[in-house]
Amino acid sequence: MKKLPALMLVFGLAFSLQAQQKLNLLIGTYTTTCESNGIYTYEFDTESGLFSKKNESEKTANASYLTVSPDNKFVYSVNEIGDESTISAFGYDAQSGQLNFLNKESAKGGDPCYIINDGKNVIAANYSGGNISVFKTTANGISEAKQIVQHTGKGSIVGRQDSPHVHMVHFSPDKKYVLVNDLGLDKIFVYKYNRDSESEILTLKSAISVKAGTGPRHLTFSENGKNVYLVSEMDGSLTTFCYKKGSLKQLDVTTILDKNASQEGASADIHTSPDGKFLYVTNRGEANDISVFKIGKKGKLAFVERISTGGKGPRNFAIDPTGKFVLVGHQYTNNVVIFKRDSATGKLTNTNNNIDLCSPVCLVFTKQ
Repeated sequence: MKKLPALMLVFGLAFSLQAQQKLNLLIGTYTTTCESNGIYTYEFDTESGLFSKKNESEKTANASYLTVSPDNKFVYSVNEIGDESTISAFGYDAQSGQLNFLNKESAKGGDPCYIINDGKNVIAANYSGGNISVFKTTANGISEAKQIVQHTGKGSIVGRQDSPHVHMVHFSPDKKYVLVNDLGLDKIFVYKYNRDSESEILTLKSAISVKAGTGPRHLTFSENGKNVYLVSEMDGSLTTFCYKKGSLKQLDVTTILDKNASQEGASADIHTSPDGKFLYVTNRGEANDISVFKIGKKGKLAFVERISTGGKGPRNFAIDPTGKFVLVGHQYTNNVVIFKRDSATGKLTNTNNNIDLCSPVCLVFTKQ
């Protein structure tokens, strides 16, 4: 067998590396405040931070949160439209970025605001409905809801916590549990995940109370899975838990607020860097900033910096898989601001390279 010429090998390697540095960026948007079709696909270069639009969905209302199937062939979206909210399924061609609508089903709860999947089940958090809905995946989209888990009760803040408000559903790293934040009840619920069950997919294991009136919003796991970091919306508190086999134990509490600026809590999103060394948290309201913390031994957090996100309403953000860039979507200024990330210090620098798009509220990277 003839050996390939060295030049061909070099060109082949260069092409492979170039392909690896290009990702798709899916962006879910609100569609009622400005002109938007719902979901947009961009190509993103993880070396340069440059982007280009590839495709967009047909009109799908208020696609404010997305999740991509493990095989990269399907996208599931919430349609956040009050009591008439639905969950939509799309076929996804990663190469072209095209989304083909398959079907939609009732969310069985008002205003779904978070959605996850593992290829077998799609699980949605319904904020106004105060419940969790679970759907089976099918070749043609999703089934009708197979399970609805209703929370009951209320919290301590009149007007904000008069009823349950499920704000997030999150798989544990081993996929054996689903952690659920309820802003209205000031609790984190831990459900055992029964992947193959037809109707009892989630069964309650425990419920952990946090400080009254704080409003738990989003959480994330440390890279090693031993810690959980929770940001609470109404007071800006950032709580660190030790995690083991579905059990949470509070370790420490700090804040994302600038105490010198008399900020109010309007916390939004939270993620750890791919290298597991830093934690990032956004705050909306008058602050519109992102805080950076260094993750130390046993998950302890040390404050690094707090900077402007360069827009208003930083609802959601994403760190690209290489850890080189942080992209922040702004609901009210209609832009995604791209930051360069220093892997050694964790600090961010605004590239002044923005994606202009109507009301972006969810960012998800996928392979091409």
